[in-house]
Amino acid sequence: MIEYLIGVDGGGTGTRARLARADGSPLAQGQGGPSGLSLGIAQAWNSVAEAVASAFGAAGIAPPANAGIAIGLGLAGVHNPQWAEQFIAADPGFGALRLENDGFTTLMGAHGGKPGTIVAIGTGSVGQALLADGSLREVGGWGFPTGDEAGGGWMGLRAIAHIEKVIDGRAPHSAFAQAVIDACGGQRNAIQVWIGGATQTVFASLAPLVLAHADNNDTARTILADAGREVALMAHALDPSGQLPLALCGGLGVPLRAYLPPDLLARSVAPLGDSASGALRMIELHVRGH
Repeated sequence: MIEYLIGVDGGGTGTRARLARADGSPLAQGQGGPSGLSLGIAQAWNSVAEAVASAFGAAGIAPPANAGIAIGLGLAGVHNPQWAEQFIAADPGFGALRLENDGFTTLMGAHGGKPGTIVAIGTGSVGQALLADGSLREVGGWGFPTGDEAGGGWMGLRAIAHIEKVIDGRAPHSAFAQAVIDACGGQRNAIQVWIGGATQTVFASLAPLVLAHADNNDTARTILADAGREVALMAHALDPSGQLPLALCGGLGVPLRAYLPPDLLARSVAPLGDSASGALRMIELHVRGH
């Protein structure tokens, strides 16, 4: 018998779990480490378990056996079917489980299940639309480093490319460049070691420096302007008619609003809920057979 519902939003930076009773009444939220599937199936499940335990702890409830929990998960990396199969195969015995990509759960949360489009921008990026006829459309989400345009990892990669030129004397020095250089080890040898071990999550750790220096540095501002154009391309591909509302979601959604073309900004709306709430709604509907 299902006693609790949990909605999970997991990516390259962290994991959030939203806990509710079986009737859908909300209880608490918990946090865990990164659970993007590209980081490994074992790490993903460990981070999910950490976030679930954190949510029960925040609610002051002793967690039941997993068989009493129905869990809905929106995770980065589900686009890779092999990773998704391996993740489901490692299910530690939940009473019910539904796995989708984090773009779908973000879409579910953003518009309350009604037609609309989202571009989710965090460590990576993806765009999804629920059309008026009930069909789904998706763009982006190809993964780092070839895709995930406008995401934190993409911004960090651009920032690293810039400081390589600065250190070589191919581009002028600046406070922005120095901040990135310091964050990556301070000198060439250390930076090369940093690059050699950097994951998408590590590259994304440089995105706040891009945002912090955008007001007074042309390179940082150009990175964000290019990100805004990438978001516009995704939004247009999702909804060429421009009729559906657009919600920018994820940790970089709000700061990138300032870099959207005016016509796109005019039809953008604040998301009603986040990916964790969308994952919770998804598993609630699944349990009820909708």
